[in-house]
Amino acid sequence: MAEREVMLVRRWFEEVWNQRRVEAMDELLAADARVYGLGAGNDVVIGPAGFRPAYEQLLGAFPDIHFTVEDAISVGDLVALRWTARATHTGDHLGVPATGETVTITGMVFARAQDGKMVEGWNNWDMLGLMHATGQVPGPKIVGQ
Repeated sequence: MAEREVMLVRRWFEEVWNQRRVEAMDELLAADARVYGLGAGNDVVIGPAGFRPAYEQLLGAFPDIHFTVEDAISVGDLVALRWTARATHTGDHLGVPATGETVTITGMVFARAQDGKMVEGWNNWDMLGLMHATGQVPGPKIVGQ
């Protein structure tokens, strides 16, 4: 049973993100699913309808984004998954001009599955690294250099 939940979350990254199958959102994410951690605030988005604007914003800034699932484990209906994304910042959909920079972003997600769909998701990703790569914040200053 746990393998089925892992495959569900892997499908999300492969089909929704890498293949850009927008219709897969409705197949894999429950209509009333609660998704946390997509942006800078503590906002919660509900279901595919709530997720789509965040998805479109990220694709607007990084149209070539590709996710690689590095690790995934599950206990019962809860899946923990670690990912790496690589993309080129060619759009201004994050509120800053495109830089043309290729970025690598890492992150993790915990997702709860029920009846073959994700019903909750908690995202944690390197937003500071993304902000640095897109010129929104300066890089670290090494003391003594």
